[in-house]
Amino acid sequence: MLVPKLRFPEFRNAGDWKPKRLGALFSQREESGRTNLRLLSLTDKDGIIPQEESNRKNTSNGDLSRYLRVVPGDIAYNTMRMWEGRNALSRIEGIVSPAYTVCRPTKDANSVFFSYYFKTPQLIAQFARYSQGLVKDTLNLKFEAFSRILAATPPTLPEQQKIADCLTSLDALIEAQGRKVEVLRAHKKGLMQQLFPQEGEALPRLRFPEFEGAGEWEEGTISDIGTVLQGYGFPERYQGQQSGDFPFYKVSDISRSLGAGKTFIEEAANYVNKNQLKELRAKPIPAGTAVFAKIGEAIRSNKRAITTVPCLIDNNAAGVKSIKGKATDFFIYLTMEQISLIDHAGGVVPAVNKSAIEAIPVKFPQVAEQQRIADCLTSLDDLIAAETRKLDRLKTHKKGLMQQLFPRVGEADT
Repeated sequence: MLVPKLRFPEFRNAGDWKPKRLGALFSQREESGRTNLRLLSLTDKDGIIPQEESNRKNTSNGDLSRYLRVVPGDIAYNTMRMWEGRNALSRIEGIVSPAYTVCRPTKDANSVFFSYYFKTPQLIAQFARYSQGLVKDTLNLKFEAFSRILAATPPTLPEQQKIADCLTSLDALIEAQGRKVEVLRAHKKGLMQQLFPQEGEALPRLRFPEFEGAGEWEEGTISDIGTVLQGYGFPERYQGQQSGDFPFYKVSDISRSLGAGKTFIEEAANYVNKNQLKELRAKPIPAGTAVFAKIGEAIRSNKRAITTVPCLIDNNAAGVKSIKGKATDFFIYLTMEQISLIDHAGGVVPAVNKSAIEAIPVKFPQVAEQQRIADCLTSLDDLIAAETRKLDRLKTHKKGLMQQLFPRVGEADT
């Protein structure tokens, strides 16, 4: 039986889904020479959008004669990357690179429904299976091969439409929640610019009433308020341990934590025990240390996190721990968040060493004012984290829903 695990009540007696070849549901649009139409790009996040909004370089060299027309309702896919699901529904008219294949839906296909279906693991596996080439970098899925793929399809167009409407509504919720998170992050960024003196200023533009007469912030360097801590080499033989006495954080752990909306880093992909610590001749850095990448392109991301337990960091990272009586841990973190380390980096591969970090100029108030600023921004961080968790739950709900709304065909479509 080809039926999804979850089906809308009005279609439960509509019969099984029927395997259909994609060639019966789509035809190939091969219209070129429409150079008067705007240039479009296919992006993973936003689908098909005007090229100027994609931040991608225009590689056409001005010759658009072979570019392919797409119209609203078409689905375009990257011929060389369809094996990993690179496709999108077009809601606008324009032209795309001839590196894409453009699929025009027939009267039996709801293209919004299939734009979701084409993102499911079961169909992506089929796209990979039918792609031709010796290695991944040469795999391609021409329309002729695409058209031979079988996909279990609802017996009626209204059922396709119902599923499309459901997932479109959920996407709208996800988009709205995503905007809410971005607005909060932008608010935090703007508030920080007000709460910290900007370049050439001795005082912040916004100050809490109890500190308005406290005088100018002190000028110094990172070394005046914090201790710079170095990372350690992490031999491969120690990697992959899922538990132990000390988490061993890599730059990827910092990025993953922040990607989840967390200021405090709590999860590590690797751990070491006390005996291994001796073998590494490593000293754990304390909880409350602001950690960040110090080498390579990761510097440009300006991602910072705060450790919550004694831990190790690898030698691609560094940390700054507050000096008691001079700064609070969270103030150090906030200060480091505002510093663009790439401006202090040297070398062909950008990197900052301990002395360069220590010499970075900073301004800082008395500890009591630091704590007041930290309390304010911690509350905002908590709100951002809560809204980010809501966003993650919506995305997880969508993933689970899609697994149930589309049947798993397995090998039945061979």
